[in-house]
Amino acid sequence: MPLGTNNVTVTTAATFIPEIWSDEIVAAYKKNLVLANLVMKMSFKGKKGDVVHVPAPTRGTASAKAAGSQVTLIAATESEVQVAIDKHYEYSRLIEDIVEAQALNSLRNFYTADAGYSLAKQVDTDLINLGRETNNGAGTNAYATGAFIGGDGTSAYVAASNNESALTDAAIRRTIQRLDDNDTPMDGRFFIIPPSSRNTLMGLARYTEQAFVGGTNNTIRTGEIGNLYGIPVFVSSNCDTASGSAAARVCLMGHKDSLVLVEQIGVRSQVQYKQEYLATLFTSDTLYGVQILRDAASVGAAKSASMFALLVPA
Repeated sequence: MPLGTNNVTVTTAATFIPEIWSDEIVAAYKKNLVLANLVMKMSFKGKKGDVVHVPAPTRGTASAKAAGSQVTLIAATESEVQVAIDKHYEYSRLIEDIVEAQALNSLRNFYTADAGYSLAKQVDTDLINLGRETNNGAGTNAYATGAFIGGDGTSAYVAASNNESALTDAAIRRTIQRLDDNDTPMDGRFFIIPPSSRNTLMGLARYTEQAFVGGTNNTIRTGEIGNLYGIPVFVSSNCDTASGSAAARVCLMGHKDSLVLVEQIGVRSQVQYKQEYLATLFTSDTLYGVQILRDAASVGAAKSASMFALLVPA
C-alpha cells in the first residue's frame, strides 16, 4: 500500500521534538554561564542523596630532616565541606496548537535561548551571592560586612552608608596581595566586575595599554574582556547588589577552588502534550547545589579567604 501524504514525520513535528529543545537549551546555557565556568564543578548526576561531602584536608608543612633521626610525621584532623543539593529551578512554556501551526521556527529558537539564559543566570546568581561570606561576612545579608570599597581595597564597606567607591588600580593590587598573603595559587584566579567597573577601567590609560589585554578570538568564556596582572577579567551584569544600597555593586576576585558547583540534574528539557489545553507543555530544569569550598587556614575566622569582594558604584 503506498504511503500517504499527510503523515506526521520528524520533519513536520520537529518543532516539538525534545532532543532538539535539549540540544539548543544546553548550548544556550553553557554560552551564558560566567562564574560557573570559573569555579570547581562536580557532577552528582545519577546519584542518590541530598548532601555531598567534600573532603577539605589541612595543608601540611615541610620539616627539616636531621641525620640519623626519624622523619617528622604530620597528623591533622581533616574536615569536610557539605554541599546541600537544594536548588531546583525550572523554566516552562505552554504552547498552544495554534501557535505551533502559525508561528515560525524562530519562536522555538527564542524559547530555547531564553530558557538557557534564565537557568544560567540563576546558577551564576547563586554562586556570586556566596561572595557575601568573604572575609567573615554575613552570608544572608548582602555585604553588610566583609567587603572592602573599590577606591582603596582596604577600607571596610559599611552597609547603607554609601561609602562604596569606583574601582582603582590600588584596590586591585591590594586585593591581589590578599590572595598572595593567603598563599592562593596564581593559576586559576578570576576577577568578575559589573558593567560600571568596566566603564571605569576603560577610562584609565594604563588599562588600555599593555597592562590590560583584550580577550582574544579563541576565548571560550563568556564575558572575558581582558587580563589584569595575570588575572582574567570578566564582566557580568549579574554582579550582586549590596544590602540597603541599590547603587552599590560587587566585584569579586578569587580562585577557582574557592567555590564549588555540584550538579545532580544537568539542564534538561521535557515536552508533554496536554490535550485538555490543546497545547504542548515545554519545561527545562536543573537541580544543583553551591558552597564555599576552600578557606585559607592562615586567616583565622575568614569564611572565604580565597575570595574577596570590592564594593563599587552601580
